[in-house]
Amino acid sequence: MFIKKGDKVVVITGKDKGKVGTVIEAQPKKDRVVVEGVNIIKKHVKNSQDAPQGGIVEKEAAIHVSNVMLQDPETGKPTRVGFETRDGKKVRISKKSGKEI
Repeated sequence: MFIKKGDKVVVITGKDKGKVGTVIEAQPKKDRVVVEGVNIIKKHVKNSQDAPQGGIVEKEAAIHVSNVMLQDPETGKPTRVGFETRDGKKVRISKKSGKEI
């Protein structure tokens, strides 16, 4: 999985197509990511210490990693990811601009 927590991603398919957000959580074993402001669901919550009122809470749900692409740091458009070795370290690069992500 090429996407990590904190990356800026663009949703390329689904009901939130075109939205841009930051990855809040990456789940590599399930091939899913949780993106800020994308795939909002309504969850019914019982009264508890976290939510003393209870009620209906809106939160982000995970989406499949194939439905998002990294945002190019230069152009802001979706880009594929490549890898290079720079100064003895393996770094991710943008295929569109060649810049380090």
